[in-house]
Amino acid sequence: MGLNRIDFEKGNKTRKPACSFNIELVKGRFSTISQSAPAKDLVTVLLEDEVSKALLRQNHYTISLNSDLQLSITNITPVEAVTPENEEHNG
Repeated sequence: MGLNRIDFEKGNKTRKPACSFNIELVKGRFSTISQSAPAKDLVTVLLEDEVSKALLRQNHYTISLNSDLQLSITNITPVEAVTPENEEHNG
């Protein structure tokens, strides 16, 4: 998802803001977080919303923003391996 560069330039004195970060959330808790204010603000907003908070608590996500202001949210929850025992219980 591309973000609006003008919104980042408004609060920044430089013409081209240098804003990028990587966050990793496991079951709604930080595994790694960038120290940037936008990263902290994004996580705060996501955890204040009940729907996104529920999703974040169920899975393992990486959230990153690159220097071109491309926001990426990726669910990296490991897929549970299907074993014959699991098939018996599910089938």
